[in-house]
Amino acid sequence: MKEVAYYPGCSLHSSSELYDLQCRMVFSNLGIELKEIDDWNCCGATAAAKTDDFLAIALPARNLGIADATGLSEIVIPCSSCYSRTLVSQKRLLCDSELKHKINAELSRKVEAKIKVSSILDLLMPKLLSGELAAKLNKKLAGLKVACYYGCLLTRFPCDISVDDNIENPQSMEKICEELGAEPLDWGYKTDCCGASASVNDTDQSLLLMSYILKDAVSRGADCIVTTCPLCQMNLDAHQVRVMQKHGIKKSLPVYFITELIGMSMGFDPYEMQIDRHFVDAISLLKEKGLV
Repeated sequence: MKEVAYYPGCSLHSSSELYDLQCRMVFSNLGIELKEIDDWNCCGATAAAKTDDFLAIALPARNLGIADATGLSEIVIPCSSCYSRTLVSQKRLLCDSELKHKINAELSRKVEAKIKVSSILDLLMPKLLSGELAAKLNKKLAGLKVACYYGCLLTRFPCDISVDDNIENPQSMEKICEELGAEPLDWGYKTDCCGASASVNDTDQSLLLMSYILKDAVSRGADCIVTTCPLCQMNLDAHQVRVMQKHGIKKSLPVYFITELIGMSMGFDPYEMQIDRHFVDAISLLKEKGLV
């Protein structure tokens, strides 16, 4: 069993704890043990980045120091916001020795900035390409039309960071969904913003942004939306009824985590994965498609 350092972040220990459960189930089945780093702190997410440039680097830097101290070569971060903030912090520290020294002076576990920071898709894609993912699948998600939603943070950063996928038209999730037997659709809003935390302080604008995403997915014939980001999933799931009412959308769409579709294809029980905890009914579609 390969060990990979794991930073769940605040969402996976609270509003999206089902995603944490699913990540552990799926990766364990793929021969990867997620070793949650000890005593981690909030990465600062959007709030720190908007209010304090130093904290925006220092908060995820502390987690990087803890991760470096594990001796593991890679850390996976499922949340797109946490992943982005951590990767940007690591990049800044590698490029600014004075800032790195200033932050390390206050840390018990120093940042070496050597551990590989991976998104959940970065960890899944090698398993897809090696055939290891296919070997663990026993149920095809035939007939399921999915709109793969990456959101605005997974491939685009406020500094020069290279990614393996296409920045504006990423394809990793589509390739995974195809392997599962689902049909990924070509659509126009896969990297648009859902409003993120603006759903709290600028609700109308956030609902408008969500309406663009939902309308396009519905118009393309999607049965569901699939994402990797807990905040994107929460926004599009928890606020969907309000979006539909305010913007005249007639069809609702379940919003799945990629782990839920992989888990279903692996034969996991949807109730064990807590798919029944969604705000928008996510079980009925699976039954309709004969997947449960």
